[in-house]
Amino acid sequence: MPIHKYIRNYSPELIDKVSILVKNNQLRSYLLDKYPQAHNIYNDNELREYVTSLKNKHMKKSQPLQKVIYDNKIHVVNNALGLHNYISRVQGNKLKSINEIRISSIFKKTPEDFLKMIAVHELAHLKERQHNRAFYRLCQHMLENYHQLEFDTRLYLIQTETGDALYE
Repeated sequence: MPIHKYIRNYSPELIDKVSILVKNNQLRSYLLDKYPQAHNIYNDNELREYVTSLKNKHMKKSQPLQKVIYDNKIHVVNNALGLHNYISRVQGNKLKSINEIRISSIFKKTPEDFLKMIAVHELAHLKERQHNRAFYRLCQHMLENYHQLEFDTRLYLIQTETGDALYE
């Protein structure tokens, strides 16, 4: 199984450790020990409330979100776990902007920590469009263990590709 597509930017030592976990069929138990259950945010309304509460806690002054949904069309294969759409339209003599967050439906059955990491990532795009130092500082401000959760989410994606789902 090509695990490198999810963790290719990590150190060779870390890639080797993950490869051993996969080879020995231990990745599943590693993840379940660390994240024993999935969240209960199942529909778009619940997701909108969840993401909006995170936004209100950390980014009160940013523009409102017009739409927050789970999206079946986002393919993890294309390196997208969520999308932030910023659309500017001229209406009359005013420039209106629309902010949408779409989160891959794969996150309907994951631990809340993974969903929160994706939500924080997409919210950070409200202020920082690029994946630069300021972007990751903002992510870490909103979620202290952001980098660990991002890595563990990548491990979850590797596990998902084995066809052995963690949460039903």
